[in-house]
Amino acid sequence: MNAVRSPAARLAGCRADKSGLTALLASWADCGWLRPLDAAFGTFLWREVPEAPPLAILAATLASHQLGRGHVCLDLAATLENPAFALSLPPEGGATGLGDEAPPLPAEVLAGLSLADWQAALEVPTLVGGGAGDTPLVRVGVRLYLRRYWQYEVDVRAGIAGRLANAAASLASLPAEGIVAALARLFPPVAAAIDWQKIACALAARSPVSIITGGPGTGKTTTVLRLLALLQALALQGAPGRALRIRLTAPTGKAAARLAESIIGAIARLPLEGLAQADAVRVAIPDTVTTLHRLLGSSPDSRRFRHHAGNRLALDVLVIDEASMVDLELMAAVLAALPPSARLVMLGDKDQLASVEAGAVLGVLCGRAAAGHYTPETRDWLKTVTGEVLAPDLVDPAGGVLDQSIAMLRHSHRFGAGSGIGQLAAAVNDGDPAAVAAVWRAGHRDLAMLGSEAGADAFAALVVDGHGAESGAARPHGYRHYLATLRARMPAPDAAPGVYDAWARAVLEAHGAFQVLCALRRGAWGVDGLNRRIAGLLCDFGLIPASEGWYLGRPVLVTRNDYALGLMNGDIGITLSYPGAAGGGLRVAFPGGDGAQGIKWVLPSRLQAVETVFALTVHKSQGSEFAHTALVLPETLNPVLTRELLYTGITRARTFLTLVNPGGERLVAAAVRRKVLRASGLSQA
Repeated sequence: MNAVRSPAARLAGCRADKSGLTALLASWADCGWLRPLDAAFGTFLWREVPEAPPLAILAATLASHQLGRGHVCLDLAATLENPAFALSLPPEGGATGLGDEAPPLPAEVLAGLSLADWQAALEVPTLVGGGAGDTPLVRVGVRLYLRRYWQYEVDVRAGIAGRLANAAASLASLPAEGIVAALARLFPPVAAAIDWQKIACALAARSPVSIITGGPGTGKTTTVLRLLALLQALALQGAPGRALRIRLTAPTGKAAARLAESIIGAIARLPLEGLAQADAVRVAIPDTVTTLHRLLGSSPDSRRFRHHAGNRLALDVLVIDEASMVDLELMAAVLAALPPSARLVMLGDKDQLASVEAGAVLGVLCGRAAAGHYTPETRDWLKTVTGEVLAPDLVDPAGGVLDQSIAMLRHSHRFGAGSGIGQLAAAVNDGDPAAVAAVWRAGHRDLAMLGSEAGADAFAALVVDGHGAESGAARPHGYRHYLATLRARMPAPDAAPGVYDAWARAVLEAHGAFQVLCALRRGAWGVDGLNRRIAGLLCDFGLIPASEGWYLGRPVLVTRNDYALGLMNGDIGITLSYPGAAGGGLRVAFPGGDGAQGIKWVLPSRLQAVETVFALTVHKSQGSEFAHTALVLPETLNPVLTRELLYTGITRARTFLTLVNPGGERLVAAAVRRKVLRASGLSQA
């Protein structure tokens, strides 16, 4: 394009004729502002619907691009208000594309365009419909959808609303005396002003759909185990020997493993003394966790599942942990496969990053959770069955049906009042840059920062030994820790397989003591650049034998579900030596699937979709926690830097957090002010 053309000429070329818009989309894709897939989609639509005006094709292309950024639809009004929001500006880890030959920015292309004119341009019956039909696009008011995602949204809204319509019948069938007695035994008196775990159990017991949300350490897992004990006790009381069929799930293998680890042993510690049929109740609570994809029955290379509306799941209660990671498409599949009489219980942190795929289902559903919005009827019922009294500001006579099914846990048992990590997470979550700065100035012993003044040696010390991050006698580890464990506990070549399994478990546990997390994938401060840099550092220190290819100690992340091997996207394994293994004696040790205690040994040659994982994106880290987390931010502001990303990265740290912040305090402040706003119509239900 000719950079000296006036904005008016640019607009005429981009908005009025096919060749101008085609060239514009291609140039945006070249700059990394638009995915090549989206540009190709726009070109395809124009070929199929040649009568469509350029503004309609532009809208369709941007709607496709928004899906790649997690939005279910294109909000036409929001795009006109902030045109840069529609594209990836600047592109992650790449050049901005600005220069003498730069294409027009979205603000230039859309300048002077009214919402009414854009909506009028979408009046193309063969391209855009208003709902039922087969047009590729659907417009609902100011929202433009690709049809498939409009249908997912309709299905999720209808699925939840339909189940909530049965809430009154569910409450009527709940024996009040039984629930009062069971809750009293499951929840001994606590010192806290109000026992939100007890309230969450009560609310979940009376609703076909329930959500328990809360930050790290607020007791979501403890709460759901007591809820399951309550439900089983009530079921066995009503029909002895007829325990509920309960399935525990999570979106990823890693999240499933963490949930399984949490509940193993916790079931034995449940306070069931005095509860009718206590032994039967304890036995009836499952300790096996599966991924949602395994539960639904994924088919390789297909979006379809074995279980659906025509072949529903055989269960009475479905629990989904880490529900913030569940995207719109997967939630639609879950609701379709769930029997009409089954309960759905979702657990998750509403303030975490939403799913990588399109949709922020949990965040939308919990949008009013902090303020409660419980009706006076719910308040009175809770007082009757729990003895707890809600604060007046949580009561709302106009509260909706969904509000009565959501409980927000508000007390963290992991981060005490003096925890720097907890205070930092709260300040970020509140969107308060001044409070964030104050936390850093307080000098908390569980926080450290490497700022723009820190050199390469400081970063090397951090990732190798954890230096620069002292915490009294318990110094946080770097990657030397797991590599030292690998060598110190390496079995003899003739050791039994069980000894090798124990070694692998020890190495995997040691690896969880430290993890570098990144905001970006590309660039010097992204996953790609840091994985190469850290591997080189560890090789220079003599801790790994090579920095490329397969080598002893290489940690790898599975990036695509592999059903033949039983590995899921997000699983992490460590490359270890194994007797009789081909390829130089190396195999990759993965934790047993779905939280099992065994070890899965896989030949490297069989792993077709893995990458080195010294550095991991914050998105991929969801469902995990690490004793020491190093959160690495880029040097300049990027669209992915938001308070949700910072909060999620910070709360992956269990005992210590190091922030690597070459961009300085201003970058953090800017990120804290920015909140993820995913375009969707789900909240309109």
